[in-house]
Formats: sequence, structure tokens, C-alpha cells
Amino acid sequence: MSLRVFTFLLVLISFTSCDKFSFTKSKKAPVLDTIVDFSSVDVYPSFKNCDSIIHKQKKADCFRATIHQKIGTVLKSHQFVIKDAINELVLVDLIINQRGNFILDTIRSSGKIKQQLPELDSLINESFANIPCILPAVKRGIPVTTRYQLPIKIELKE
Repeated sequence: MSLRVFTFLLVLISFTSCDKFSFTKSKKAPVLDTIVDFSSVDVYPSFKNCDSIIHKQKKADCFRATIHQKIGTVLKSHQFVIKDAINELVLVDLIINQRGNFILDTIRSSGKIKQQLPELDSLINESFANIPCILPAVKRGIPVTTRYQLPIKIELKE
């Protein structure tokens, strides 16, 4: 009889002490990496000449330099007639959609520039219409829409 009781107690202790035989659901949920930083992208938008660059910051610098060059070429080809010298900054807000198309959002300039160069907004608009599609920004392997602020320095002498 004592052998039976001892065996029964041994089996009972082994079942109650083992987590594998627990019939309750585990309170521990698996930890998932679901925090997504939507204020930055994994890969910046780029032109085809910048696509081979691997370093993230250098790729962004190449994009910035290429877009400044393309806009500057259009603005330099136009002859401006002014009364006073201008040395100011114009801020152009762009949206680059997930297909790589440019959408001109706003152009912010001073009253002096608006007064002396009323055609500047239409020239900037025209210059962005002539830029071909680019490779869009990428976040977690998915092309995303991004906002970009392009500062354009206007420096004209009489």
C-alpha cells in the first residue's frame, strides 16, 4: 500500500510542477517590434545618378545637389529685370509621392521678391514640371510619400 501511495504522490508532484502540463493560457504575449518611426524614411528619394550610393546621408546630399542643379539651370536661363539688389531665400515645399512624382505644395518668399520678381512662382512651377520621375522614398520596403523643403537662394545685383 505504501508503494502505491508513494507512486501516486510522485506522479501528482511531477504533474503539478511541470509547466508543460498546465491547462491555463500563458499570460506572456510574444513581444513584437511594432514601433514605426513615421518621421524618417529608410531610403531617401533619389535620382538615377544617386541610386548607386549606399550611405544614407550621402544619398540625401546627392538628391539635394541634383535637384538644386536642375532648378538652378531653369532659373539661370531666365533674364530678370530688377530695381534693387536681392539677396534672399525662397522656401519651396514639395511633396514627392510614392510613384516618384513632384507635387509643388507652397512657395514662401518675401514681399520684396514678390514685388520685384512676380514671375518667379511660375518659373519655379515650370521647372518642377520638367523634372522627370524619381525613385521615391522607401520605409520598410514600401515606397512612401515624403515632404521636402527646398531652400532657393535668390541673389541678384542691379
